[in-house]
Amino acid sequence: MIPRVDLPADARLDTLAVREGLPPSRWGENSEALFLTSSFVHPDAATAAARFANEEEAFVYSRFSNPTVTMMERRLAAMEGTSGCIAASSGMAAILLVVMGLLKAGDHVVCSQSVFGSTIKLLQDFARFGVETTFVSQTDVAQWRAAMRPTTKLLFAETPSNPLTEVCDIAALAGVAHAGGALLAVDNCFCSPALQRPATLGADLIVHSGTKYLDGQGRVIAGAVCAPAELIDAKLLPVMRSAGMSLSPFNAWVVLKGLETLSVRMQAQSARALELAQWLEAQPAVERVFYPGLASHPQHALAMAQQSGSGGAVVSFVVRGERAGAFATIDATRICSITANLGDTKTTITHPASTSHGRLTEAQRQAAGITQGLIRVAVGLEHIEDLKADLQRGLALLA
Repeated sequence: MIPRVDLPADARLDTLAVREGLPPSRWGENSEALFLTSSFVHPDAATAAARFANEEEAFVYSRFSNPTVTMMERRLAAMEGTSGCIAASSGMAAILLVVMGLLKAGDHVVCSQSVFGSTIKLLQDFARFGVETTFVSQTDVAQWRAAMRPTTKLLFAETPSNPLTEVCDIAALAGVAHAGGALLAVDNCFCSPALQRPATLGADLIVHSGTKYLDGQGRVIAGAVCAPAELIDAKLLPVMRSAGMSLSPFNAWVVLKGLETLSVRMQAQSARALELAQWLEAQPAVERVFYPGLASHPQHALAMAQQSGSGGAVVSFVVRGERAGAFATIDATRICSITANLGDTKTTITHPASTSHGRLTEAQRQAAGITQGLIRVAVGLEHIEDLKADLQRGLALLA
């Protein structure tokens, strides 16, 4: 039996983020150990056979079990409030794991049309294998309900959405899913468990790109799915053992350490994002700002209820001049990093229509609201006045 850390049952999220995992080894290390090994030695052949047959809990082979990865999984599960978690090599690998583990030919998915572009492409690609997806409005619960079929097995939402920060009603979608005998999966990348815990609102699976806020410093690629342990063991772990979209122990260790500072980073970055969003609303060259923390956001009240009163750290806005205006604004920056990644302590800036959503057709982008004048800024930890000045350089060219 793999031992557990002895923590009080009522330990709060910030404590779990620092302490949950595995007990230290006999050497008593205070910082979690990194187990860089592909396999594990067994005392005899009979024990090896029992462990490979899952008759005895133990570490067997790092494609599907490793102490460092288990530490990260336990910590993230505790923070999300689920009994289980399975790590994957990337956020997209985590979504692939969900699709392969839960769906078969003839099954149907209902998905927000506002999710990350690669998620849309992945679900569309599975039509080749007999899994059909209907894309609906992120915010219209009636559309989700109307799209349900007897064959619907999964509802997939991302809230807030990337990049328009649209917020869906998690509890309402959970009700729609469960009434139709389906499961609800929520991509919690933008908020992380520091701000939002979808499981408490009825979600069955929570998907993460650990590459973003869980790591927090843009160092590694990682993913994870949090869900009931029984669901993971029955549906997702067998796929992981066969397909091997495994998270490396080193990347798991980096994310594990990133979780320790997740809460304080999210609070600081969200506070800067709110101030930046308020400033952008007053700029003549900015036509519209998308940020859940603003009273002008269509789902502001819902976001405040679901996201611990915070708007998160991602701000999107539309500038004058469409694509040319967006490019001019981005190119004038000297502090922001021009990259499509987010969740870093360094502020990043990107043009979604030509990067993260570039593989979609123009019709798909328009349906998702991804216009050519849209810019996404993932706010980091730089001084807020420096960030305003950095954006002002480009916006001044458009005024």
